[in-house]
Amino acid sequence: MTVQPQAGGPAAVPATLRPDVRADVASRPPIGGTVSRVLQFTVLSIATLIFVFPFVWLFSASLKTRQTVYGNSLFEMPLHFENYSRVFEIAPVATWFMNSILVGVAAATAVTFSSALVAFAFAYFRFPFRNVLFGLVLATMMLPGAVVMIPNFLIWDTLGWTNTLVPLWASNLFGSAFYIFLLRQFFLGLPRELFEAARVDGASYPRMWWSIAMPLTRAALIVVFIFELKASWTDLMKPLIFIRDMALFTLPQGLQSLVSRFNPTSGGQGEFQYVMAASVVITLPMIVMFFLAQRYFVEGIATTGSKG
Repeated sequence: MTVQPQAGGPAAVPATLRPDVRADVASRPPIGGTVSRVLQFTVLSIATLIFVFPFVWLFSASLKTRQTVYGNSLFEMPLHFENYSRVFEIAPVATWFMNSILVGVAAATAVTFSSALVAFAFAYFRFPFRNVLFGLVLATMMLPGAVVMIPNFLIWDTLGWTNTLVPLWASNLFGSAFYIFLLRQFFLGLPRELFEAARVDGASYPRMWWSIAMPLTRAALIVVFIFELKASWTDLMKPLIFIRDMALFTLPQGLQSLVSRFNPTSGGQGEFQYVMAASVVITLPMIVMFFLAQRYFVEGIATTGSKG
């Protein structure tokens, strides 16, 4: 008996076949779906190799000598793991690492809570010119960083806080326009009835923000924290403007000083294997952080993108 396949689906299973045979045929995936999955896996594998290769090359270069650091081969024997201990001896990398952790955590924490507070106000309260004020907040994102660079320096210099770590994170206490927009979109998706019920029970506005809005937006808050921690961790411009004491350097500024120190054009010996080792030290914490927070990161991006 011949059975014509159904349009848009797998072929029908003849009813005359034994039950075990029919179940086996029905459970087989369609050939087109298998080919599609193989193609997707191949494309994703190639993309993964493209993105991972720069870090693999960086790690391999950190294990080479001065003569072979820019060689074509990835790993040359013997591997010089002593380059990592050596870079901690020739520069206060441990101090720079602690400075970066302090500045990064402080900056990410400050901008997360301050932006969430402003975003909740724009999402929950109804007041005149609310949309106009929100538009002005968004308009600040169009200001180039160079425009506010000198005014910021003059403010912190007047306060006497240049050559300290304070200017590297304290400006985040006033929030960020991008994060305010991101969190506001998330707050708008929360049922307003939750807050109305809390008001009936006598909850204050700060209590509603802290006990209702913040727990329900945990994924988005983690995304904001990760974004700002990464931005602060890799920021070079602010430390170059405000920091002069080597003991206060962050990792990017310290890495820049190592490049200048070993550059042959400025009298160095070209020992860039130590620069590569320091670069691995800078990069590895961000990779570990992403893997630890990957679930919240993906959840926050997907959920925030679905809010209108």
